Amino acid sequence: MPAPAPRKNHKVLGRLSLPERTFVADALRTETVGGVLLLAAAIAALIWANTPIRESYESVRDFHVGPAALGLDLSIEHWAADGLLAVFFFVAGIELKRELVAGDLKDPRAAALPVVAALSGMAVPALVYTLVNVTGGGSFDGWAVPTATDIAFALAVLAVIGTSLPSSLRAFLLTLAVVDDLFAILIIAVFFTENLNFAALGGAAVGLGVFWLLLRGGVRGWYVYVPLALVIWGLMYNSGVHATIAGVAMGLMLRCTTRKDEGEQRSPGERIEHLVRPLSAGLAVPLFALFSAGVAVSGGALGEVFTRPETLGVVLGLVVGKAVGIFGGTWLTARFTRASLSDDLAWPDVFAVSSLAGIGFTVSLLIGELAFAGDKALTDEVKAAVLMGSLIAAVLSGVLLKIRNAKYRRLWEDEERDEDLDGIPDIYEQDNPAYHLRMAEIHERKAAEHRRLAEVTGGASEENDGPA
Repeated sequence: MPAPAPRKNHKVLGRLSLPERTFVADALRTETVGGVLLLAAAIAALIWANTPIRESYESVRDFHVGPAALGLDLSIEHWAADGLLAVFFFVAGIELKRELVAGDLKDPRAAALPVVAALSGMAVPALVYTLVNVTGGGSFDGWAVPTATDIAFALAVLAVIGTSLPSSLRAFLLTLAVVDDLFAILIIAVFFTENLNFAALGGAAVGLGVFWLLLRGGVRGWYVYVPLALVIWGLMYNSGVHATIAGVAMGLMLRCTTRKDEGEQRSPGERIEHLVRPLSAGLAVPLFALFSAGVAVSGGALGEVFTRPETLGVVLGLVVGKAVGIFGGTWLTARFTRASLSDDLAWPDVFAVSSLAGIGFTVSLLIGELAFAGDKALTDEVKAAVLMGSLIAAVLSGVLLKIRNAKYRRLWEDEERDEDLDGIPDIYEQDNPAYHLRMAEIHERKAAEHRRLAEVTGGASEENDGPA
């Protein structure tokens, strides 16, 4: 009886396929720009809230607007958190759907790595927060605050430090953030929903059903879907379930596969994401940051961040819990699936990216508001802790990535090289005989040009050189 064939070893964080690489590059380009705007908005909020014009910040943030009869007489701060972030979660829903049907999460074996890493990267920070508050006698209400990763802010840090991070690590960070967003949504829906209004919830469910039927029927036109989406959002808000759940539910309903028999170049989900992502990254998230990150920061307040158990738990959860959780989950997945790390990378690279995931700005601020809604002072202190933890994680990961930046730059140049100018990086054509034929022709043409140049300049060169 022949011995069973050995299980084939596979690579962790290996090179992406060309279509996946193109998608990741396009998605991250928008997220990076949005991240820079997010960073600018956070800085503007901190300056506005810590200068003599602080009262104007509070007046604008607390100004109420909206139809009270519909239960939507909300402050600007709430409109940003409950309204604008619904757009952010709508895009997150589309990203998740695409990953499930056409991306890394489609293949269970490939999906194991980001899913386990994301789960570990949420469980360990929650555990760190809980342990700190058990020993310090603090409140357990904020256990979920350090569990979130802010992909836009993380990419802004990459843009600032200028690292040429390989596409495989960027894709890992993006997929990790998508799975992270999914579980953050579940946390919000399960743990921060109180006093359900079943009539409004039923109305929202009916609205989502109509939305799905219209999509299935091929109905087109923003004038149909935008008003319906607003109605669904309003009903979801009044139901007691956080209104951002409406956004992700509608995003998940979009079709994210192309119909080749109908000549589709891009799926409806991809087209809509392309239209809405700039609105999310360039407007919705920065405005949320502007009206959520404006907390009073002083020497005494920053000192309390490291002495109060609730805030210390948030900082340690983001800085230590995220890095240890994601790195540990990745290593364990590789260890027990007999996988090996890509030859181009080393485990310190994975740890650096895991540290970068400790930037938990947007969703962490949102969960902090929900967790300590009845205590304004503690809410502001937790926000300060989120800012401090995200800043420390950004600096730590920036230093770790800078150490390896020369290596990353070489990998990036290899990925981008296109000597035959056909629009496809050479690294993806190395097994194609036609590619080698083209390269041979290019090299022969260059050699011929050098020979002609030598013939033209050879006489002058010999005169100048003199006898050997």
